[in-house]
Amino acid sequence: MKKFALVTGASGAIGKAISTKLAAEGYSLYLHFNKNAKGMEELVGEIQHFGGEYIPIGADLASKTGYLDLAANIFSIDAIVHNAGNALYGLLEDLEEAEAEELIQIHLTSPLMLTKELIPKLRQKERGSIVVVSSIWGQTGASYEVAYSAVKGAQIAFAKALSKELASSGIRVNAVAPGAIQTPMVEDFSQEEIKAITDDIPSGRLGKADEVADSVEFLLSDKSTYINGQVLAVNGGWLT
Repeated sequence: MKKFALVTGASGAIGKAISTKLAAEGYSLYLHFNKNAKGMEELVGEIQHFGGEYIPIGADLASKTGYLDLAANIFSIDAIVHNAGNALYGLLEDLEEAEAEELIQIHLTSPLMLTKELIPKLRQKERGSIVVVSSIWGQTGASYEVAYSAVKGAQIAFAKALSKELASSGIRVNAVAPGAIQTPMVEDFSQEEIKAITDDIPSGRLGKADEVADSVEFLLSDKSTYINGQVLAVNGGWLT
């Protein structure tokens, strides 16, 4: 019997790694994307040989109705990976209200409401797993990323609270909190900035998207059936 997982933000670097890992583990996938149709087409082509069913779904989770567009295309479901997101750098005093609203919608309101829509489908299976991809800044906070840290911290609170609400239904909810990962998000950093970061990480390097994907797959799998409401830090020992 097929297992279906939804991965939001599947066309990004971490989303692709998660989707590829889950496809290799036998999942069929609902693959959410917004603007990166080319990246989605490439992803489906790359994982097709795993033999599952891979369904791209376009939806704008920055809009107030985007989560409904996504939920309307999802039927049988065993797992949800909330991975969609965007970074926002700058001083809090320079933050525009529209930027704050978009950040909250993508990282908090849309995942919250999308989960609400999909819980009845998860309950039909009498088991299930949800993983929220948060951030190290949701745990420790970062200057110049105050708004981003705030929504990532809210994601962690969301996962912890929902884990208690759904435990009796056999549905587990956890989060991963990646540190500095080698993705396009860090491509604008100078070599000096990258060196300053890696010098501060005990493991001495940036993380890999595949390492985040391995952590997500573990939390979805039967290897973690008694792990619930937890935050798995994937950060090389940075800022612990």
